[in-house]
Amino acid sequence: MKKINQTEILKETIVLMKMKQADELVQLKDQYHYTVESLKPLNLIKNAFGIIATSPEIKGNILSNVVGMTTGYITKKVLLGSTHNPIKRILGTVLQFVITNIVTKQSEKVKENDLQNG
Repeated sequence: MKKINQTEILKETIVLMKMKQADELVQLKDQYHYTVESLKPLNLIKNAFGIIATSPEIKGNILSNVVGMTTGYITKKVLLGSTHNPIKRILGTVLQFVITNIVTKQSEKVKENDLQNG
């Protein structure tokens, strides 16, 4: 039976620790490059839009607002056309704002009812 030599055990341990250290250095470098890449402004913006695009709540709110704004704009154009009278233009903008708010709130109520019913 071979006698266990403490020096050999120590050498093997050192080799294993050096291998572990080299592996951890590679992982650290990879993480550094990943972090630098993810903190670039363009990537931050892409990630933010990605989150917005996948969130059903935000998509619903955007859709409600777009529908409301479109309805308000179309109502203003249908009722007033393109007038040069400043009073009519101000009243048209107020009307557009009111219609936009009403349609947006109604579409939010419809969404809430859909969620509750089903």
